[in-house]
Amino acid sequence: MPWNIVVLLTILTLLPALLLSMTPFVRLLVVFHFLRQALGTQSTPTNQTLIGLALVLTFFLMQPVGAAIQEAAIQPFEQGRVDALQAVQRSAGPLRQFMLKYAREKDLALFLELAKEPRPARPSDLTMRVVVPAYILSELKAGFQIGAALYLPFLVVDMVVAAITTSIGMLQLPPVVISTPLKIMLFVMVDGWNLLVGSLMRSFA
Repeated sequence: MPWNIVVLLTILTLLPALLLSMTPFVRLLVVFHFLRQALGTQSTPTNQTLIGLALVLTFFLMQPVGAAIQEAAIQPFEQGRVDALQAVQRSAGPLRQFMLKYAREKDLALFLELAKEPRPARPSDLTMRVVVPAYILSELKAGFQIGAALYLPFLVVDMVVAAITTSIGMLQLPPVVISTPLKIMLFVMVDGWNLLVGSLMRSFA
């Protein structure tokens, strides 16, 4: 009995991290942190704000998957038609389908080779042991790609400001002091949050 409690508490401790790793949370948070670095605002928005926004958007995107899990696993379990193990196995189906939609074939092939598992006839036959790490790698790459594309316009502003301040001899004033408010004004003028969140949401369509 004590060991069962230890195992249960360990699983409950790791469950939030596992669930966040199997959702769009990773991509969203990486992009938001790239945005903050590109703007030059080191602590604004705060980490709590970015994490909260990423969680809300993750809940928005995962709601259809949650509804499918509710119908396939939770309702039968509450009605006593399946046991807990069968409910867990059923709930993995919609989650696997969601992750396979955004996992790259290259990453899936890598972990399929590392796991030494036979190549399945269909992608849906892949085990979660292969799908989950492949999905995380794919999301990290997508987040870095979006973050790099987001970084470039602000880098141009930094370079222009640095060139101007150097050419007129303003060596005592760091260029970042001038470029940061300019970048913030540019981001606000183009309604950057609306454009960024809209683009991120459409990337999961």
